[in-house]
Amino acid sequence: MAQLGGTPVLILKEGSERTRGKDAQSRNILAAKTIAAAVKSTLGPKGMDKMLVDSMGDVVITNDGATILKEMDIEHPAAKMMVEIAKTQDDEVGDGTTSAVVIGGELLKKAEDLLEQEVHPTLIVTGYRLAAEKAYEVLKDLALDVTPEDTETLKKIATTSMTGKGAEVARDLLTNLAVESVRAIAEQDGKGKIDIDHIKLEKKTGGSKEDTVLIKGMLVDKERVHSGMPKLVENAKIALVNSALEIEKTEVDAKIEITSPDQMKAFLDEEEKMLKGMVDKVSESGANVLFCQKGIDDLAQHFLSKAGILAVRRVKESDMKKLASATGGKVLTTLEEIRAEDLGSAGVVEERKIGGEEMIFVEDCKNPKSVSILLRGGTEHVVDELERGMVDALRVTACAVDDGKYVAGGGATEIELALKLRDYAASVGGREQLAIQAFADAVEVIPRSLAENAGLDPIDMLVSLRSAHEAGQKYAGLDVFKGEPTNMLEANVIEPLRIKTQAISSATESATMILRIDDVIAASAASAPGAGGGMPPGGMPPGGMEGMGDY
Repeated sequence: MAQLGGTPVLILKEGSERTRGKDAQSRNILAAKTIAAAVKSTLGPKGMDKMLVDSMGDVVITNDGATILKEMDIEHPAAKMMVEIAKTQDDEVGDGTTSAVVIGGELLKKAEDLLEQEVHPTLIVTGYRLAAEKAYEVLKDLALDVTPEDTETLKKIATTSMTGKGAEVARDLLTNLAVESVRAIAEQDGKGKIDIDHIKLEKKTGGSKEDTVLIKGMLVDKERVHSGMPKLVENAKIALVNSALEIEKTEVDAKIEITSPDQMKAFLDEEEKMLKGMVDKVSESGANVLFCQKGIDDLAQHFLSKAGILAVRRVKESDMKKLASATGGKVLTTLEEIRAEDLGSAGVVEERKIGGEEMIFVEDCKNPKSVSILLRGGTEHVVDELERGMVDALRVTACAVDDGKYVAGGGATEIELALKLRDYAASVGGREQLAIQAFADAVEVIPRSLAENAGLDPIDMLVSLRSAHEAGQKYAGLDVFKGEPTNMLEANVIEPLRIKTQAISSATESATMILRIDDVIAASAASAPGAGGGMPPGGMPPGGMEGMGDY
């Protein structure tokens, strides 16, 4: 509200809330720090899990940062920015979401101390950006090379991403499957980016985590359309069709007049002949397995079963694409164009009962460009968490193969980064060096949190880690099981370089954006469309209009 010659002038809608200057900054920083604190305890091999219950009563138990923040119902706009960090990290790398959010929160916490010392936000932002640029250089120097053939290193990377998650119990089996499946699709792609969408994860409760298997081919959660069809087909020739094996309805409204029973019989015979013709086209091509994206008529099912063809209907489009890349077949639009060279092939196609439900296994494909992993576990929550762990392992393995670079984990990289940034800060003049030092301190939140979550003294651990790095041990990180600095390369704790670079870039961008805000103008809930409150019909609020006595 502004005053003009004693008369109040309303600029914003009545009920709007406005916070300015330091007040706005501290509120935004508090919101961001709260989000970081919420996920901080899940970090590391000894991190704890969170149980999230939504309004419908559905339960999610996880320690995956991105999942926790996605399931939380967050209102504050600055807090939503922190959720964006996790989302970006998850989309780009698939792991390191908690680290990215925790670093973002810590950058803001350190900035708050500088703001109290009257350092201008713009100077802090400049310092943070300089520090981030330097951090990328340092990380590049610290990175080591990995090739797709180096399965041992890739397994260590996958194992590190699974440590501390629900999937850890069957870690060795799962990491082998993750590396094997990524390599299976990587060899095809050559130098291109690996698309882990070619790896299908299918969840089934029942059994235990050890029953999880990799299928070098496809798994389709469907059953045969007819009980007379064979359950097992060896040396399968697979037809993939996305049109229906049914009599098509005419596009225009048409009526057929039938005046005698003979005509009726001829009409039905013609329909039967058409369906038989469709099935004959399939069998003539040499196909003994048919996957259809749409429906299969009852009569067509009968003919297919007589021809000894295993048929599956209403297969998802995404599964059809994966079947094509696994078997080397083509998805055909019509049955007219079905030819022997368009068929896919597999050693075995079999219907098996898994967890009380039938599923179709397409196995022993010659050179599958798509593979499937069947995840098993005692309860739904276990299988869901297993899936999250598996996705992380697949994504980080794919990142490592894509970039060919990895760094030491366990806080080793962050301590080395902080050390180099402090040296760099001394070479930068002006107040920006305060911000660079603050950035260096903020990065150390990772080893500090690892120590806290493992029940160790964070100050003692940081001091011993710093002295190890100053003595030239640049791969020394925190072994949370022994409670001492250890060479992380020898301890097999390694991560893809992209996890670190992406975490620093997202955290810096969000922190600098929040720091530059000095004015928050929020509309009142009552004035929002559809919200409760507001004016009743008739246009006059209850009790007359406020402030009328002033005029």
